[in-house]
Amino acid sequence: MKMTSALRRLTRALLLLCCIQASRGQQAFRIQPDNVTLVEGGTGVLQCHVEGVTGAVQWVKDGLLLGPNRSMPGFPRYSMAGDEGKGEFNLQIERVTLEDDSPYECQVGQSESSIGIISHTVWVTVLIPPGKPVIEEHSGVSEVEWVAGVEYTVSCSVTDTKPASELKFTKSSNELSGVEVNVLPGSQEKLQNTRAVVRVTPQSWDNGNRMVCLAMNEAVSQPVETGFTMRVLFPPQPPRIEGYDRPEVKAGETLSLECKSIGGNPLATLQWSKNDEVISTSWDTVSLTNTARSPLSLHIQPEDNMARLTCEAVNQVTPVPLQHTITLRVVFLPSEVKILGSSSIAEKKQLSLSCFTAASNPPVQIRWWLGFRELTTTEVTITEMSNGGRVTMSNLTHTVSREENGLQLTCEAFNEAIRFTKSESVLLRVLYPPQKVWIESPPEGKQFKAGTEVKLTCFSSGGNPTGSLTWYKDNKSVRYVPSAIVSGMMASRQLIITTQPDDNLATYRCNATNEAKAPPLTATTKLHVQFPPMNVKISASAKQVKRGQSLTLTCTTGSSNPVANISWFKNGERLRGFDLGKKKAEHGGESTMGRVYIKAVSSDNGKRVTCQAYSAVLTQGVNTFYRLDVLYPPEFSPDQQRVVQAVEHDAARLPLRVSANPDNISYTWTYHGENLIKEGALRHHLKDGGELEIWNLTRTDAGDYKILCKNTEGENETLIKLDVQYSPSIKSLQDPTEVDLGDTAEIVCTADANPVTPGMFRWGWLGEEERELTADQQVAEGATGKLVITETKRSDAGLYECTVDNGIAPPAKQAVRLVVRFKPELQKGVHLSKVATSGDGSKTATLSCKAEGIPKVEYSWAKNGVGLDLNHPRYSEDTVHEGALHTSTLTIINASAALDYAIFTCTARNKLGLDVFHIQLVSTSRPDPPTGLQVASVTHNSVTLQWTAGFDGGLEQKFRVRYHWEEAASFMYVDVFPPQATTFTITGLNAETPYNFSVNALNLLGESDYADGNAVLTVTTREKPEKDDKIPSPPETAETSPTEGPVLPLYLIVVLAVVGGVLLILNSALVACLVKKWRTHHSDAAGSEGKKGEGEGSSLTKPNEYGGGELLNKAARQTLLIDSCSELSSSVYESYEGDSTSERGHYYYPASDFRPSLYPHQEAPECLSEGTSSFAGHWDQRRDAHEYEQVRDASLYEEVGRPYPPPPSSGYYHSVLDRQGRALLDPRQGSDPTGAYQRRGRGQSEYEDPMRVYDSVAEYTPSWRDYETPSEMRGELV
Repeated sequence: MKMTSALRRLTRALLLLCCIQASRGQQAFRIQPDNVTLVEGGTGVLQCHVEGVTGAVQWVKDGLLLGPNRSMPGFPRYSMAGDEGKGEFNLQIERVTLEDDSPYECQVGQSESSIGIISHTVWVTVLIPPGKPVIEEHSGVSEVEWVAGVEYTVSCSVTDTKPASELKFTKSSNELSGVEVNVLPGSQEKLQNTRAVVRVTPQSWDNGNRMVCLAMNEAVSQPVETGFTMRVLFPPQPPRIEGYDRPEVKAGETLSLECKSIGGNPLATLQWSKNDEVISTSWDTVSLTNTARSPLSLHIQPEDNMARLTCEAVNQVTPVPLQHTITLRVVFLPSEVKILGSSSIAEKKQLSLSCFTAASNPPVQIRWWLGFRELTTTEVTITEMSNGGRVTMSNLTHTVSREENGLQLTCEAFNEAIRFTKSESVLLRVLYPPQKVWIESPPEGKQFKAGTEVKLTCFSSGGNPTGSLTWYKDNKSVRYVPSAIVSGMMASRQLIITTQPDDNLATYRCNATNEAKAPPLTATTKLHVQFPPMNVKISASAKQVKRGQSLTLTCTTGSSNPVANISWFKNGERLRGFDLGKKKAEHGGESTMGRVYIKAVSSDNGKRVTCQAYSAVLTQGVNTFYRLDVLYPPEFSPDQQRVVQAVEHDAARLPLRVSANPDNISYTWTYHGENLIKEGALRHHLKDGGELEIWNLTRTDAGDYKILCKNTEGENETLIKLDVQYSPSIKSLQDPTEVDLGDTAEIVCTADANPVTPGMFRWGWLGEEERELTADQQVAEGATGKLVITETKRSDAGLYECTVDNGIAPPAKQAVRLVVRFKPELQKGVHLSKVATSGDGSKTATLSCKAEGIPKVEYSWAKNGVGLDLNHPRYSEDTVHEGALHTSTLTIINASAALDYAIFTCTARNKLGLDVFHIQLVSTSRPDPPTGLQVASVTHNSVTLQWTAGFDGGLEQKFRVRYHWEEAASFMYVDVFPPQATTFTITGLNAETPYNFSVNALNLLGESDYADGNAVLTVTTREKPEKDDKIPSPPETAETSPTEGPVLPLYLIVVLAVVGGVLLILNSALVACLVKKWRTHHSDAAGSEGKKGEGEGSSLTKPNEYGGGELLNKAARQTLLIDSCSELSSSVYESYEGDSTSERGHYYYPASDFRPSLYPHQEAPECLSEGTSSFAGHWDQRRDAHEYEQVRDASLYEEVGRPYPPPPSSGYYHSVLDRQGRALLDPRQGSDPTGAYQRRGRGQSEYEDPMRVYDSVAEYTPSWRDYETPSEMRGELV
């Protein structure tokens, strides 16, 4: 800063010196800048007006030159404002910031005519306004909760202001004093922070008001404030209870009270309690009156007497609950009067009873009544209770007599002051004993069988109450006896007994007693019962016996009446026993003993020996059994399985049926002398019962397994055979199996399987077509199966599969190929017998031979009968073998007409023979005629033809059908679509009409003769069916001839005729021009032909090149040929010199203008020139042509959609299109909805409409190059 001041002083001195030296033309300040104060973000201007300015003017900020440019680059917020022409160079500062707070000078540099000048230094003072203050304790809070009377500290701060801000506080809109303010440096130089602290004690009236901190300095006109709303909590007023304004309340009434508490923030929470027990916590608040209230509805009960009701009010700042308490005084009567003690007592005894009342307020008095007589022998006491009530009690003593029995004894409680009375009564019962008791029972000495039902009835009379009867058996009370029946002074009780052995000679007694507690009256009787033995018990001489030893069993019966006899049985078989006599036993019966002797065998183990004690008198018996425990070594069961079958890879279990006693048997399994059950054995496992389980069986596990069983009595062993069955596998199958054509083929399949089952061999054909192999062809002998095919044909060759299935999955399958060997058979045909190529020596010719034969076929080639040297550089041969198909390709490099236009012979040979085929190499030419024209099917309005294509001349060929009928003025032509198809359907024909058909081929070099030597095929369409349910017929039209026009107004016909005539003249002129041009071109081509014929490598004229052709008119897009004399919409072809079969018979136009159509083209004979030969003429010349037989088998055709619009309408073709715009071949017919192609039909002898299926065919648009003859195809004819 010191250096800057010194530099500034030096600069000012230099400028002053310059001013002194030059006084004339001196530049000077008209207005110098002044100090300015700006607020941050605003805009400020420092004025500087210079008079006679000639030097550069610029501003200096704190010693930094801002530059003479008025826009001040580098300082986007600074610029010079004012009119420079008037010498105004004001410094304008936009968006003022703190960094603009600096000294500024306006300087004018020296010039040739003036010295530099500097203004005095001015200051820009930038003021920074305060931002929103921050209350540190409650930053960002809109409401603060305080408690009234508590002191709080509030701190407020504002940062980075210039100058320092002034802070003050307001509470409830009142400014607070005692604020402590502290100013501190800010975050940057020149900035200051201010912090203020104040202590606040809120009061209840501050609730809802705001506490505000305000900040202000020179930069703002209004203070910036922040604050919060004070929510001051303070306690409510004490509650009060309203609604209790009487000295007392009666029990049973409902008392309605309400507790209220006013004020408080928040309002008070109220609750009711009775005797310090909360009874209600519900309350509500009324904001309007700032009151909390809680109603209470109390149903008064006697126990509420002296109860304390309290209402408590409390909120968050109440130190202790605020209460209001009242004490209830309740008047109530005794709720009950009760007599204590028994009112039943024996005669002449003293009765003692007590009567007391429930608590009451005030107390009551008590008196006694017996009948209508008051008893005075009483003693009364009154007792104070806890709830303020009092209880009254009276004790009565009285000596009773029999005559007082049944009188009512009453205790009466009363209070004359409140006119209250309440009583309780009991009946007095005077007790005395019964007078007599007796038993009704069966006659004395009668015998009963055990289980017999016997009835005993006891009766008593007299006594109060009536006597209670009790039955006893031999001094023991009998339970489960029906209740006694009382009638008046009589009582009876019946005892029903189901007799048991212990009832024999038993004494039954009946006692009659009552509550009088006198000695009981008694009656008795005795029963005689017969019963079988009560039990049977067997004792043995030993618990266990070994096989072959004897065992003694003794049977003892229990008591029976009469005595029983003993019998012995073993498994239903009676044994001989010995009687040991009898003796006296319990219940007056007798016991019997018997014995039997048994010799033990192993089969007796576990069997039962039964002892039966039988009474003949009772026809009843009792038995028990003894299970024999015979010790013996292991024995195998007779049904032990000796052979076990299992499947390989499964688990097998060898069953064991062995018995022994003791049954603790040890099992030892051995196989080929090796112990199987040992530690670490993975596949052999001992299972329950000693059975052996073998895991993951293999066929090597088959064989005899020995089992040794041992117990403490001995050991035994046996053998079990394991038969392991496994799925088949094919051991041998010769693949491939070869056989010569016509011999017998035998394919042998040998299998390994267990079991070998009948019919486990099955053979199958794996070819694409289905084929069944007969049972005679499949032979099986044991584990060998054969497939025998006699007189093998080539079709027998292929994959066969041998399947072996013995019922165990998976079956074995293996494929074997049968190879039928045969000599070569070459593919032959007219279309294969020629190959065309240009003979100018610049092209390569390729000849191909394909033959089928097995074994491999070898090829050799010859030219004109002389073997071809394939080592010659111009010839190369490549043979490709693909299964039975062998292809040989002979390539001739630089094919020459002179050297290579010859007959090449292809010879195919193998071990079984050879075959020969001749291929002629020729120049490209027009196609050969088709052959084999015949009828595939005929309907009432269509004919389907088929033929065989001839040699295509080396170029792509297409076909055209010509037909005619008697009424037709000329031939009709239709182009076959798709172009290479050899089957075609002509539709739109008349029913029952003879038609003559021919077909020829066309390529780029011309057209062929008609098929089969220009023969004509005559076909008569079928009769039209009356009704066709399958195909809807189009509506009949009114036209009768193809030349009739539609019914139109006369004036429209005249207009159309005039327009048609004009168009015809114009079209004729255009055709004439095109014909002339074509003839000129043709003659030029002929001339060039002669010239080129003389030189080497010349080619023939190109009469059929498309490039020079021109379209005659737009309608020609719908046809292939144009008739020069036809109407504008005609579809016939133009014919030139020569007949229709000559090479130059027709002229073709560019393929880009060609659009295929499926409707016919008519020829108009009246327009033919002298040199033109019509197709009708050909028909006339060949009237002797034979008719072709129609063929029953027809082909399946697809319908060809109509991709292009029809030609323009004419009088002749007005009915050629049907309603859908489809073309018809016969103008007199409606549309044929079946389309151009139809499904396979029937022969001529079975004229039925064929069923038709249609598919849409995409638009076919051949490219230009498809129909432009390439130069390499323009060869010479030899």
